[in-house]
Amino acid sequence: MKEDVQGNQQAEPSRGELEILQLLWKHGPSTVRFVNDQLNAERNVIYTSTLKTMQIMTDKGMLARDETSMKHVYRPLLEEQSTKGLLLNKFLESTFNGSATTLLQQLLGNGNTSRGELQQIKSLLDKLENEQP
Repeated sequence: MKEDVQGNQQAEPSRGELEILQLLWKHGPSTVRFVNDQLNAERNVIYTSTLKTMQIMTDKGMLARDETSMKHVYRPLLEEQSTKGLLLNKFLESTFNGSATTLLQQLLGNGNTSRGELQQIKSLLDKLENEQP
């Protein structure tokens, strides 16, 4: 686990947990049935597996469960950008020895980047460069 800005331990989600978090970040607080239905749009997932995973995520402090109605509604406790940043930093360290340059060379050198995406990247780099003292 890594610490967040406030010094709290931030749980690192597994692939399956991240999939659930992404659905909750996109759709907002949701029932297990809704999450399971969304997962089933991609692949076959058993309802009880989704339920168990979401219960474990609640125990880990990744989700909160509202039990005030008949259907329990779950919401993410992990912030999307900080969680993605944590996972990206881990990937960058483990795969590219911490080198953002090597990562970008790999990404841009694969030939799958469109002209529009390249223009957006150039604009972002120009903006970052102009912000430097």
